[in-house]
Amino acid sequence: MQDKGFFAKIFDLTFSEFVTVKIIKVLFIIGIILATLGALGFLISSFATGKFFAIIMGLILSPIIWIVYVIMIRVWLEIIIVIFRIAENTTELVQLKKSELGK
Repeated sequence: MQDKGFFAKIFDLTFSEFVTVKIIKVLFIIGIILATLGALGFLISSFATGKFFAIIMGLILSPIIWIVYVIMIRVWLEIIIVIFRIAENTTELVQLKKSELGK
């Protein structure tokens, strides 16, 4: 079976090959950037209050928020990859079984 190019996979209307497996790294980087922006937003908003307790809480909680977001993003992306790998392996098993029955 010939491997299609990236853009050929994107516009494949049969959905016989998956693009998500190829772009998962980019999605993780985007997720890390969004988590960083969220944690920085929380930290900036805590400094904007001008209250000592809020600033201390922002300094303590913003790294915790960041790591929790990154872990959640990683877990969700791993779940997606597992589902796609199951689909790929199932397809290979079906093709193998068909080839065995054809002989």
